[in-house]
Amino acid sequence: MTADSAGDRIELYADYVCPFCYLGTRSLAQYRETRDEPLAVEWHPFDLRSGKRNPDGSIDHDVDDGKDDAYFEQAKQNVERLQDEFGVEMTQVFAGEVDSLPAQQASWYVSQEYPDRWAAFDEAIYTALWQDARDIGSPDVLASLAESVDLPVDEIRSAVDDDGLRSELEDRFRSAQRRGVSGVPTFVVDGTATSGAVPPEHLARLVEQR
Repeated sequence: MTADSAGDRIELYADYVCPFCYLGTRSLAQYRETRDEPLAVEWHPFDLRSGKRNPDGSIDHDVDDGKDDAYFEQAKQNVERLQDEFGVEMTQVFAGEVDSLPAQQASWYVSQEYPDRWAAFDEAIYTALWQDARDIGSPDVLASLAESVDLPVDEIRSAVDDDGLRSELEDRFRSAQRRGVSGVPTFVVDGTATSGAVPPEHLARLVEQR
């Protein structure tokens, strides 16, 4: 939800709690720095924990998602490799106990009501989780982040508790699934998609293919 709709545009499906999404945004930032023209980013929320949520939206950590120790060890190695490749420091590799739904709900509200502030808020959320190890599921943390980027704190607190906004967000999650997005990050340009935290040169090819 940024920048010049008349120029190049990339769609990004992402979940804040996904380390590869954070790394993907770092790669995207590096690519954008190489460009002479702005690149609009359209964020689409995605819930990695959709299959583990209770009816009230809380996460049931006892649900078997098929991810065993070997999966997490391989993922850890991949995160560390990409950190080295992109030159990114992270204070944690995983954030399994953090629920990103409140952050996504707040971010979706900002993208709709304060689109010119969304990029700063989005960046603040990622930094809070992956650089500062803060719980972005906490309304107090989200309020603090909102204040840091000159957003109205009371509105952000209300957005996190808004059932109508949560329903709207869930519609966006289902829309992503209907479009065939099954993992994040996923980058899309003119209907062509690439998944994973790909390097800046890969994003350059995706955007400049036309």
